[in-house]
Amino acid sequence: MADRAEWTDDGDPERRPGVRGRLTWWADAMAYDDENDRLAAIGQSPENRRQALIKLMWIGIWMAYMGAPVSDLADGHHAVPATVCGALGLLAFVAIYLVLIFRHTGRALSRAAVFGALGTSCVLAAVLTLTMGDAWLVLCVYVSVAYGAVLPLRLARWAIPLNTAFMVAVGVLVRGSHGLLSALVIPSLLGGFAMSGVRQMVRTTRALRAARATVAQLAANEERLRLARDLHDLLGHSLSLITLKSELAGRMLPDKPEQAARQVADIERVSRQALVDVREAVSGFRRPTLEAEVAGARTALAAAGIAADLSRAATHHPDLPPDQEGALAWALREAVTNVVRHSGARRCAVTLDETDDELCLTVTDDGRGATGPHGNGLTGLAERLQLADGRLETGPGERGGFTLRALVPLSRGVRVEVPSRAAP
Repeated sequence: MADRAEWTDDGDPERRPGVRGRLTWWADAMAYDDENDRLAAIGQSPENRRQALIKLMWIGIWMAYMGAPVSDLADGHHAVPATVCGALGLLAFVAIYLVLIFRHTGRALSRAAVFGALGTSCVLAAVLTLTMGDAWLVLCVYVSVAYGAVLPLRLARWAIPLNTAFMVAVGVLVRGSHGLLSALVIPSLLGGFAMSGVRQMVRTTRALRAARATVAQLAANEERLRLARDLHDLLGHSLSLITLKSELAGRMLPDKPEQAARQVADIERVSRQALVDVREAVSGFRRPTLEAEVAGARTALAAAGIAADLSRAATHHPDLPPDQEGALAWALREAVTNVVRHSGARRCAVTLDETDDELCLTVTDDGRGATGPHGNGLTGLAERLQLADGRLETGPGERGGFTLRALVPLSRGVRVEVPSRAAP
């Protein structure tokens, strides 16, 4: 029984454990209040006794129309054997109806069980009406409601009118039911199609829960990717600088203790700043600036013994939005880190030029150039620039080496030329 599949409108089986797990995860992730939790239980099987009683109460309201058959039994118009058989038949009909409405709408039965229960209820309604009298004709209305509650719409739209016609045919055979028959045709049709509408609402609610679960999961994945990119960029740059200064301090220790002490002090400063940056990145408040990254690039390149040309790296532009500036700052940090760690270059030039309605950051070195596909750093950088409506271009330099170009759009008001500022 555990592997029973749910019968969906499109005829495909949908495994309940997986759907149930996704819905439970969504409910925990969204952390709704108690009232919303009760509303979210629409279309699900009750999870505790209170939910079961609430659902049974809503179903029980509509059982008031069973008063006609019950009154017919209580009035003593039938012999004792007929009364006993009628009572047992009514109990069986109500039990089947409750199983279909209470159980199937929350935890699906197999297709064979659904058809068997519907067929049995239809037969019981006809037999009890023909043998007990016109007061029992109302059972056919409940059969229409059951059709609307458990059958797919493409079947229910035919089954409900056919059951109503069947009710009319049975009513014609029962003496004195003509007035009651005319009063039950519309409830049979409306009740059946109303339950079909409720069924569609339940399916829409389930689909909405699944969609919201997917949205929440995608948001969590996006946040993890953002954090991974930030930590890679932050720690890659800082650890590379710490490694270079540690090597310098090691070479200076025997003969130049004062210079070695300065390098150790720089190592302490960089490590403390890296700790601050990591904390800010985890908190979501980290947004680097071009001015800070240009200063950091000058320090890193000088520590690695690479001649740096930053004379054309202006750090201010009135039309550069904060998000685009942050993306360019990350690009500069990643590019300089790659030059220091992988290029083997002797010279590195950083320029920041305005091209049409874009600002272009170019980092060029004379090193070995690219030796393979992009690593995690450049891949994450391309994603970061794409989020800022920018793009990343890489390739060999004009005189060998490697060139990285990061372009972001400007928020243009009045065209302002980027001023050039010589490096101090």
